[in-house]
Amino acid sequence: MQVLSRGVAAASQPACRRRVKCSAATVDAPAPVPASAAPKQPQSVGKKVSLVALGCPKNVVDGEVLLGDLARAGFTVTDDHEDSDAIIVNTCAFVEDAKSESLEAIVEAASLNEDGRRRKVVVTGCLAQRYSNQLAADLPEADLVVGFQSYGGLAASLQQSMGMQPTQEALAIAREAAEAAAAATSSGEGGAAAAAGTAAAAVAETSQRVQVGAATVPFRPEWGRHRLTPPHSAYLRVAEGCNHACTFCAIPGFRGKFRSKPWQAVLDEAARLVASGVKELNLIAEDTNQYGMDRRDGRDLAQLMRSLSELEGLRWIRILYAYPSYFNDALIDEIANNPKVCKYIDMPLQHISNLTLLGMNRPPREHTLNLLAKLRARIPNLALRTTFISGFPGETDAQHRELVDFVKEFKFERMGCFAFSEEDGTPAASLPDQVPQRLRERRRDELISLQQRIGEEWAAGRAGQEVEVIVEGYNDDGWLIGRTQWDAPDVDPLVFLTEAEDPAIPRLEAGQMRRCVITSNSLFDLEATPVA
Repeated sequence: MQVLSRGVAAASQPACRRRVKCSAATVDAPAPVPASAAPKQPQSVGKKVSLVALGCPKNVVDGEVLLGDLARAGFTVTDDHEDSDAIIVNTCAFVEDAKSESLEAIVEAASLNEDGRRRKVVVTGCLAQRYSNQLAADLPEADLVVGFQSYGGLAASLQQSMGMQPTQEALAIAREAAEAAAAATSSGEGGAAAAAGTAAAAVAETSQRVQVGAATVPFRPEWGRHRLTPPHSAYLRVAEGCNHACTFCAIPGFRGKFRSKPWQAVLDEAARLVASGVKELNLIAEDTNQYGMDRRDGRDLAQLMRSLSELEGLRWIRILYAYPSYFNDALIDEIANNPKVCKYIDMPLQHISNLTLLGMNRPPREHTLNLLAKLRARIPNLALRTTFISGFPGETDAQHRELVDFVKEFKFERMGCFAFSEEDGTPAASLPDQVPQRLRERRRDELISLQQRIGEEWAAGRAGQEVEVIVEGYNDDGWLIGRTQWDAPDVDPLVFLTEAEDPAIPRLEAGQMRRCVITSNSLFDLEATPVA
């Protein structure tokens, strides 16, 4: 596949593009330094950097960490690309339409230089990791192509690309990241020397245009982020990578094997986020509910959520990206009984036909049906979100009808659907009986239309209920909006809020958790007003 080809949109909705919100605070900012002891300002002070964030929440966290590093090294973060000295395009490579959007964003960023101002264009993210050399060859506009392993050196690399000597702070960030990686892989005598040598090599590498190493990168602290999400909500990465071999998915090839973030690192990061004002933690990974199973210390996702719920000020804990194979009784009970855990599970199922699931190398239909029945029976008021793939190779009309009938009968509260995308290097890309693109899209659209009707019926049935709502603030159209525990950020419906007529009830403010009564619905969105 040619990375610069423009693919047909394969997703039910475009990949999410975010602009940096400068009002979002950097978590764990360093304490002020007395004027007498203050070091000289870094050379990069006054240089501005902006970010185009594409793709999934994991990419959002990566972008936040990158911006935090750059701010620490002296750059000013801005949301104005035209006024920036460097634009980072944090790309997505999940499906063909995501690649196309990423490529278009790179070209769009470079086109700003037509005004004569020479902005640096930096490509990061999954597209950079997966297609680094081809990107560098086909896109001379890209000044730097940086993969996951080299993120710690980005500040130094960007300074060098701008003709400056890397500052001590930028070099320190590069060393810290390299030493963390080396320490995770070095043990016994000589480990410290190996770490030091790796750090020195990492600093030397920052002068290279293409910096892409291994996909399986050890964790580094992620609390010094420049947040892209609202102050009251944050993503908390608990693991990285995937050990599954789904035949349609390329993610393990460029995100690496599954590895849990160390227990204390997760708790420390969560504590800092909550201390900064976060009320909702959205737990993310490629396979969230596998957390801890690779560490064999007996601590799993259920115990992690229990520990997180002890943080004073935290109100909601939400599970995103769960896999059907890892729902044990302890985890189900924790979701059901912990008042801080949202009664919400995001669990992509991909299909329901056994023949299609076999081709995908996914759990069989019977396992899925038994799990869904158990979750619905044991977790009151549960909202289930799932994702399906339409038009997988060999999918017959009968298998598609089986999926449609299943969706119609089960009535998921939330659902997304992608048309199958042939991903480079995956077994499914070379399977026989590829479904024509138009038929894939037609089947996808049928499922989406069905889910829209189901979602509207579900929303209509909520009228009169009192629910807790997190107030997001005003949207671009001037509406005051919020979300319930059944609504994850960015992907799910909204609650449109109106102020209470009773003057004794306080007015709504962004970041509040308020008790509201649902008065009506607008399609699958809810309408509500506060009662307290």
